[in-house]
Amino acid sequence: MLPWLVAATVLLLIPGLIYGLGFAPPEKYQGNSYRVIYIHVPAASIAMAGYFAMAVAGVIVLVWRMKMAEMVAKSIAPIGASFAFICLVTGSIWGKPTWGTWWVWDARLTSMLILLFLYIGVIALNAAIENAQSAARATAVLSIVGAVNLPIIKYSVEWWNTLHQPASIRMTSSAIDMEMLYTLLSCIGGFYCLFAVMLILSTRCEILLREQRSSWVKKLVGV
Repeated sequence: MLPWLVAATVLLLIPGLIYGLGFAPPEKYQGNSYRVIYIHVPAASIAMAGYFAMAVAGVIVLVWRMKMAEMVAKSIAPIGASFAFICLVTGSIWGKPTWGTWWVWDARLTSMLILLFLYIGVIALNAAIENAQSAARATAVLSIVGAVNLPIIKYSVEWWNTLHQPASIRMTSSAIDMEMLYTLLSCIGGFYCLFAVMLILSTRCEILLREQRSSWVKKLVGV
């Protein structure tokens, strides 16, 4: 799958970012400042989807004790944290010209910040507990409990009166121009493919690290 995912990343992400950041039409009210959407929205989506996948892997770890789920969950944490951080930074860049401030304690922003802290908590637990199985179970519990934050992020703009705008892409209709929409969808697809590539490579490294004393690993590296 890796070569196909790399190819999909290049074909979707690079043209999408080039057109979105350089050639897509300016937004009626926000001008060119809206262009950060082509990075911000995919990063936010992946940060949430990554945490959900980590929580699902956590359930598998606790119920079926699958080692592969342990390694996938551990690999997701730093990648998801990176995308959550990118989401917050690009949101601040977007917020300054739009809201007149880099940060407000808005429900959407605050809940996304909590998501970043949850990711960091998982990373810290993995680093603090030496036994891999014990660390996996502890982080699984944190991941599952923290998943309650995901619907809060998703529906915060509907549940509370927030500065953050509602979702631009919806299942039934979209609130943005079709030219912008197709470009944004290309960026989202490209970023998801990039996430998959990073996850596969990271999980591969984790497998080799855990199984470094196995005969098949020694044979693979020529020891």
